[in-house]
Amino acid sequence: MSTIYLMTDANLFVGDHDPTKSKHLTLTELKLPDLQENYADHAPGGGRVATEFAVGVAKLEPTFNLAGFDPDLLSEFGLSTRYRNTFTAYGVVTDQRTGKEIEAKAIIEARLGRVAPDAFTKGEVQGHEYAMNSVVHYELWFDGREKIAWDFFTNLWRVDGVDQNAVANRILRIPGAS
Repeated sequence: MSTIYLMTDANLFVGDHDPTKSKHLTLTELKLPDLQENYADHAPGGGRVATEFAVGVAKLEPTFNLAGFDPDLLSEFGLSTRYRNTFTAYGVVTDQRTGKEIEAKAIIEARLGRVAPDAFTKGEVQGHEYAMNSVVHYELWFDGREKIAWDFFTNLWRVDGVDQNAVANRILRIPGAS
């Protein structure tokens, strides 16, 4: 049966290991990364019509906005730290047909690469936009099921639990993939 799933609430943890890192009170916007293939154009020398071929996936660029000022998070910015952080986002997704609430979860390993403050305006809440850059690990879960898993270092790319790179990784003798 057809239905529509709508996200009604969200939370973000910066640093999975610390429950005090919840941003549920200040999170105003969360944008998971676009999933976009890269294409290369091909115009065949003996053909009349050009085409394009998929040659990979574009880098992942998630962002989020927080209300107010977050001095602890500012310490995670770029060059002040030499490591990536684990960002874990949780969403309440509601099945509009049944009313059932479902967990959506994204796990992202990245650096906090941009902090862009809103202009201060008297009488309004100043916020900040943050970008997660240098993403090297991404998982997307829906209702307890892994939908997508990707890891830069192991060349892992799973969709619905099926390793899309298994054959290529085996041929290339890439260790740790699967």
